[in-house]
Amino acid sequence: MNLILWRHADAENLPSTLAMNAQADLQRELTERGHKQAADVAEWLRRRLPKDALILSSPARRAIQTAEALTDSPRIVRDLAPGATAMTLLGTIDWPNNNQTIVIVGHQPALGQLASLLMSGQEAYWTLKKGGLWWLASRRREDESQVVLRAVINPDLV
Repeated sequence: MNLILWRHADAENLPSTLAMNAQADLQRELTERGHKQAADVAEWLRRRLPKDALILSSPARRAIQTAEALTDSPRIVRDLAPGATAMTLLGTIDWPNNNQTIVIVGHQPALGQLASLLMSGQEAYWTLKKGGLWWLASRRREDESQVVLRAVINPDLV
């Protein structure tokens, strides 16, 4: 299984009066810089993803806009919303039993926590840069499950 964890690109800040409003947070849009980040990373991904890759997005507008740089029809998954946990993300993809390539477009800290859990066996607060991605793969070697880090891409490097 290939799993790509893609953090949404740079987004507008919420006014301080709305900082604790979850509905307002879901409506935040990408900035001009964020649209460029998403387009650049999507172009990098497009050249490498298999045609049947499944693109899953948080319902947050900024995540959907990031995913739409890659595909016209990302699958919106409520369980990927801000505040999700690494275990929730893991449950949505059936790791490592699913043989499909899956791209999750989501948020911190869940993406970083999932990356740390899969890579080290422990949840920690690892950070994915806005617009950046981590590409992980699962494999079996001598009856042992392994996780391989295939790529880490930051938007300023593509």
